Amino acid sequence: MNANEKADTNAHWPAIRFTVNGESRTVNVPPMKRLLDVLREDLHLTGTKEGCGEGECGSCSVRMNDELVNSCLVPVLQAEGAEIQTVEGLALEGELDPLQEAFLQNGGAQCGICTPGMLMAAAQLLAHRPHPSETEIREGLAGNLCRCTGFTRIVASVAAAARSTESNPAMEPELEQTHHAR
Repeated sequence: MNANEKADTNAHWPAIRFTVNGESRTVNVPPMKRLLDVLREDLHLTGTKEGCGEGECGSCSVRMNDELVNSCLVPVLQAEGAEIQTVEGLALEGELDPLQEAFLQNGGAQCGICTPGMLMAAAQLLAHRPHPSETEIREGLAGNLCRCTGFTRIVASVAAAARSTESNPAMEPELEQTHHAR
């Protein structure tokens, strides 16, 4: 099948409309295609990663209608009319979000597979609880797995981001130290 035939085939699929990172988008794809694949393959937003493909690791987490979802489990048809934010949508006008900056400054990012999902889970947490305790941070990240950091640096990064938005900075929560901390 040549490129023109592929384009004609796609025209037979229904138009699915949604907003991604503040931009209206329309795709003509099979309605059961995973949102993850549409983001990466059709919209070229490759920040969202596939880890397990089963909704267990959180690497593909995005915010959809103010809910954290595993995009590997969402058929794109369910995104019709939705507001979606991917990791690319965190930075505004070329400036890193305070959360992204905190991950850089505190070693919260290692190999990069889990980082986009961790950032989106943390963004969801901070949107609803701007000044979380360490326990709340750990609970907010519970659906995301990391094999590199032991979570200490990730939790510290989220805590630092929360402090950066406070008008009166509080002391850093005491975080468990493990040999996995980098």
